[in-house]
Amino acid sequence: MKKVLAIARVALLRFLRDRSTVFFVFVLPIGIVMLIGAQFGGDFSPRLGVAAGDGPVATDIATRLKAEDSITVIEFETEDELLLAVERGNVSAGVSIPDDLDSALAIGDTGNVGFISRPDGVGPQLQVVVSEAVAGAAEQEMAVRFAVSKGADPIAAATAAAAVAPTIPNLTVETIVEGESLFPASMGQFDIGASSQLVLFMFLTGLTGSAALIQSRHLGMTTRMAGTPTSVRTIMAGEALGRFIIVFLQGIYIMAATTLLFGVGWGNPLGAAGTLVLFAAVGAGAAMLVGAIFRNDQQAGGVAIVAGIGLAAVGGSMLPIELFSDTLLRIARFTPHYWANDAFAQLVRHDASLVDILPQLGALAGFAFVLMAIASWRMRRVIAQAG
Repeated sequence: MKKVLAIARVALLRFLRDRSTVFFVFVLPIGIVMLIGAQFGGDFSPRLGVAAGDGPVATDIATRLKAEDSITVIEFETEDELLLAVERGNVSAGVSIPDDLDSALAIGDTGNVGFISRPDGVGPQLQVVVSEAVAGAAEQEMAVRFAVSKGADPIAAATAAAAVAPTIPNLTVETIVEGESLFPASMGQFDIGASSQLVLFMFLTGLTGSAALIQSRHLGMTTRMAGTPTSVRTIMAGEALGRFIIVFLQGIYIMAATTLLFGVGWGNPLGAAGTLVLFAAVGAGAAMLVGAIFRNDQQAGGVAIVAGIGLAAVGGSMLPIELFSDTLLRIARFTPHYWANDAFAQLVRHDASLVDILPQLGALAGFAFVLMAIASWRMRRVIAQAG
């Protein structure tokens, strides 16, 4: 076991000492997640957050905003939650209606309704909608205030305004939703891009890491290890563990960074951890297989990039799998990316539990086992020939 850990440690150190690692493994994935979220995150209708206080006017403003078909309204309990949602891009703008709005208007003071938006071009349009809703809800109080400013009696003005106010019939509205929404309105702006890019880069990092296995053979490191009292199985286990640790650490990093920077939710912790571990094993198995097949590290690197991006595209890392056609879905099931993306889709977008994604986890375990078995068979032959 000590030899296995020592070989894995050497693989990890070689990986971290590569200067290109900092950009391609740690910077590029987060940059692409941010780009995808900024360009394509969210729905076609802008999302407006509302933190409404108590009182008839506040309720009326919120009701008028909800009645707008051009926007999607998401309610928040506190103003702090609303501000955090705007900062993280979960909503395009936010409206904060204070608790004392009704009392301020009743005594003739000015009520302040807060509005905050993101600098993405949607704020001015949403501000117009909010201004109309606020003006409509407060028009009676504004009419009374205007009459009082002209010398009218406050009680008489209020009575007259209430008498001429339009009466709204008591209607009961029943909303029926057919089917299940593919993308819930509460989903964050960066949630889709984070999970898909996690799968893409974990597998790509695993494949490109196969070049280190080929370099070890060219430098004679593998042959020298085989010439010591170290079995081929131990060498393979150490190299595989090294590849697994590299891919797994990158997955942990992307999860943590997107959670802290963009507020991405990964769903059930056990389900997310299980998917991460098994897909890291898939990436390690793929790296071992590519490293055992090719004799030139440049060839392996080129094939790794093409195969990694191609499988990611087919498996749902470029387009959400919910939008795939039936034919493309059947093809995608032959890739490990599909099962990982489907598992994260169930966890992130549909609040699935660990039990709910057991079929996806079983498929990933099968891919990892098959890839590792073929790689082990091929690697034995390569080491034997080198010896």
